[in-house]
Amino acid sequence: MPSFDPALDPDPGHLDPALDPALDPALGPALDLELLRERAHHDECRAALARMAEDVADQVVIGEDVAASGADAEVLGYHLRSRAKEFGDQPPGPLFFGRLDLDDGQAHHIGRRRIAEHPAAPPLVVDWRAPVSRAYYQAGAHDPQGVIRRRRFGWAPYSRGATADLTGLEDERLAAGEGVAGEGTGEEAVSAIVAGEIERPRVGPMRDIAATIQPEQDDLVRSGPGTSVCVQGAPGTGKTAVGLHRAAYLLYTHPQRVRRSGLLVLGPNRTFLSYISEVLPALGETGIRQSTLDEEIARHEVRAVDGEAAARVKHDVRMAEVLRRALYARVALPEGELAVEDGAYRLRLRVPEAELAEIVAAVREEAPPYAVGRERVRARVVRALQLRAERRAGPLGNTWVRRIERARPVSAFVDACWPRTSPEEVLAAVLTEPDDPLLDTSERSAIRWAKPPRSFRSAKWSAADLVLLDELAGLIERPESYGHVVVDEAQDLSPMECRAIARRADFGALTVLGDLAQGTTPWAARDWRGQLAHLGKPDAEIVPLTTGYRVPAAIVDLANRLLPELGTDVPAGISLRRDGEVRVGRSEDVVDGVAAAVRAALGREGSVGVIAAEEHVGPLARALAGYGERLTVLPATMAKGLEYDHVVVAEPAAIVAAEPRGLHRLYVVLTRAVSRLDVVHSEPLPACLTNARRA
Repeated sequence: MPSFDPALDPDPGHLDPALDPALDPALGPALDLELLRERAHHDECRAALARMAEDVADQVVIGEDVAASGADAEVLGYHLRSRAKEFGDQPPGPLFFGRLDLDDGQAHHIGRRRIAEHPAAPPLVVDWRAPVSRAYYQAGAHDPQGVIRRRRFGWAPYSRGATADLTGLEDERLAAGEGVAGEGTGEEAVSAIVAGEIERPRVGPMRDIAATIQPEQDDLVRSGPGTSVCVQGAPGTGKTAVGLHRAAYLLYTHPQRVRRSGLLVLGPNRTFLSYISEVLPALGETGIRQSTLDEEIARHEVRAVDGEAAARVKHDVRMAEVLRRALYARVALPEGELAVEDGAYRLRLRVPEAELAEIVAAVREEAPPYAVGRERVRARVVRALQLRAERRAGPLGNTWVRRIERARPVSAFVDACWPRTSPEEVLAAVLTEPDDPLLDTSERSAIRWAKPPRSFRSAKWSAADLVLLDELAGLIERPESYGHVVVDEAQDLSPMECRAIARRADFGALTVLGDLAQGTTPWAARDWRGQLAHLGKPDAEIVPLTTGYRVPAAIVDLANRLLPELGTDVPAGISLRRDGEVRVGRSEDVVDGVAAAVRAALGREGSVGVIAAEEHVGPLARALAGYGERLTVLPATMAKGLEYDHVVVAEPAAIVAAEPRGLHRLYVVLTRAVSRLDVVHSEPLPACLTNARRA
């Protein structure tokens, strides 16, 4: 580490390093003094944050006594209580992770939230999302951006923010063209503190990466609110973290716009959402909806299971047109004229059949949502009646219009020509007797109900049916749109699922995250342009992330052997981590072999995941019962998005054989390890892995 330079910090103070026996005397008095000063600053920040929380709590009490209208008081109370909850939900942890010393003499500590003595005072800690903080992530020897020194702080693992946990610091002098001391120079410099944070054992939920964001990740995080972007990220490149940090950045930089229109984070399953659940609160953002697409479209409980052929058809994009045709087939041209008796004015009003047909045809040509079209037909028919009445009785007011709108002949006409309907009624008709020529005979047979229910109200719906019901609901009445939607594991979405998301981002932007090589569903995307078209953002920029910080090079190299067999055109991942271990071992009894590997893994620090095909999970879970909380046994189908320090993969051949895209699933499984990977098998390995180094 570099020695203390008074020219970079003109006020070193007069703290005595001997006051803290925890400091390492080998570091030297100058560095000891710097560490003491930074600890003192952290204590100051902690006290200021406590005062901020007290002030917010006091404002809630004062706000309850404010004399105002009921609505104003309610709005004020909600705002103040929300601020108090935000402080209360702030997870414990260090208050800053970096510092910038600028050539204008200013110095800024960078942390996860702004801390100041009072709102008008210069901040003690600058939020990582503030414009001035960008230089912390982007400045380099080639472009110092006015930064003289970038300092990173080393905190004890799993620190809850005790000042004594600040155990080290590391300086990079950019204006002088120096790199990190002891770690090389220039752009290739690698921070030991950053490397240590990235490689820290994975225990518990996913952590934020505010302290370790890399320049290419920062570019994505700070994209504008109206910009849709697709991140093609190899394993370990931080694509999920980038999406979550972009959500936090948008809420910070455009709070009114984003909160007014809403922000939705969509994950592939509840396990994944639980894993990422603490990232946004750690960044100071709470109250963001985190959900799955299944939850968003859950009009009914799933009580039926489709066969593979039926599921493929129902998820095919052609079903959108099949459903649209089925819905609008209910619209019929009028038969005969419309006659309405207006007793109040003693008028008998008539609209001829030809004019009525023109009204219905014109509305249908405009293609509004079905429910809107129904009311548009009603309004235009009433207008035609009004024009006739006014020629005989003079101007008529709104009261007359509302009475005619409710007139029985008008309602009967609308019901006959543009009948009220529901998504369930339309889909039940399609599945009872599918006849659309867009589907061939075998496809119509695949989705046909073997035993139709007595009525659509008693139907049992499958998961794919709920996607179709959501499509119909969107055709009938346009759903509310979010201002921004973050979609993770987007490569696994079917075209019809993409359309469901597109409706929810109709007037907003998308952050699409995924990896084509990790596509495991039968309808997984093979290219991003087609997937983005289904998502309603065909022109979104596609940005590849290929440099990994999570998965060691040895594991990435093993997984890369599968890429030529996956049928997707994605760049191979690379890793900046040169550590990591891969062991491949044959065992006559896979359970015994896995148990031995688990015992060895538990002898080290960190979490351990045993991943296997569904058929092997039960026996492995029983054999490994009692091995402790650090161990998780899970099926390969649930591994996506998760990570463990040590992964033991049981019987790769069984994982590959379990599903049509089994090699893609194996690619996912192999890349869940962030430290050590054990592959245990009794059956022959897939051909692309046969040259893997054995234990």
